[in-house]
Amino acid sequence: MKGVFSAPGDYIYFKSQVPLHKIPIYSKQWRYYDFGPKVVPPLICLPGTAGTADVYYKQIMSLSMKGYRVISVDIPCVWNHHEWIHAFEKFLDAIDVHHIHLYGTSLGGFLAQLFAQRHPRRVRSLVLSNTFLETSSISAAIPWAPIVGWTPSFLLKRFVLTGIRDGPQEPFIADSVDFVVAQVETLSRDNLASRLSLTVDAASVVPLVISDSLITIMDTNDFCAISQQLKDQVSERYPGARQASLKTGGDFPFLSRPDEVNLHLQLHLRRVGVEARPDLVKGIPKDGAGGSSSEQNNGKGDTDDAPEDDKRDLGSSSNENKPSLAPEGTDSQISEYQLLTNSCRSSDKCLAPHLPHAFSHNEQTIDKCLAPHLPHAFSHNEQTIVASKVLSNFTCEFIILNLIPLYLGTLFNDLKCRNLDSLCR
Repeated sequence: MKGVFSAPGDYIYFKSQVPLHKIPIYSKQWRYYDFGPKVVPPLICLPGTAGTADVYYKQIMSLSMKGYRVISVDIPCVWNHHEWIHAFEKFLDAIDVHHIHLYGTSLGGFLAQLFAQRHPRRVRSLVLSNTFLETSSISAAIPWAPIVGWTPSFLLKRFVLTGIRDGPQEPFIADSVDFVVAQVETLSRDNLASRLSLTVDAASVVPLVISDSLITIMDTNDFCAISQQLKDQVSERYPGARQASLKTGGDFPFLSRPDEVNLHLQLHLRRVGVEARPDLVKGIPKDGAGGSSSEQNNGKGDTDDAPEDDKRDLGSSSNENKPSLAPEGTDSQISEYQLLTNSCRSSDKCLAPHLPHAFSHNEQTIDKCLAPHLPHAFSHNEQTIVASKVLSNFTCEFIILNLIPLYLGTLFNDLKCRNLDSLCR
């Protein structure tokens, strides 16, 4: 969480391809992404306290390319759970969506359960990740909960960020934390205050009408801001739900473990009867982020890691010529590599005409050789700067190497002149 954050290459590509929608509904401003075939019942992603609609960009890119419709929303400024249920219902009516599948993490999972409790006919299935059933224990840990609506912005941000584990972590988890922290910085005081109000407002989830077989619980087994006790309460409430445990992933597995999360989401959608429409996919090209060519090559790796019942699902679906599953981490890495390579090629074309004529071909193409070794998080400008610095170093070395013989020759001639002068005397 330290240092300057640089947006990942696949996120930059996502922003260039998937439009962000902003619509006012009554007094609420809704900000969301909606991508994938419109004829498919959508999977709606609800973020936690520190998240925004952007945190699910890896799920949008992957699942939409497989023929699923994914909607990721920001939680608007609502100050109690009744207001949330009413506002979300109006939002679904505004975008003309009637039956939905909800994927919620942390606070988003709690809000998803409350909406399913109030409108069971609209919610077809649930995916719950690192979430809880009641807010009393969380509210008890915040002594200033009654005045959260009047708390200054910097204190709200500090409180939200203290819930995110800092210190040495695995690189993929550290990257996910950096991404979410950058998203927190974009939230206004009202956004943060309303989300914390939803977290501490007294409420609990009663047993749902929806069948446990239509629920998937996807929790991480390492550190998480939601205590293990609260997560166990969710598992005990839905004993018939499918368990999809992740060994690692931290608070944001959808960013740190996107390949596993997307696998479980796709298996869940197939299990509850959502039929993908890959024939209607358009927008993001297959050779870009979330493309399907590399996914077909890597599909077998996910099958080996999936549970036995999931393997049977994968086997039957492959017989029906449905798209194969793929590790999304590989897709995002390929996407970033392609973006970096393309940008390096363009910078090479711009720099080559200005290089000294004495440079060899290998020296002129040094920026091409550097591209595979540059960190994926580098932006195009940073790559150009690095290449320019390397070329500057080579220029200095070239000048020095050419000046040394001239300098030595001058010294030698001076020494000869002195010797001749001494002989003449």
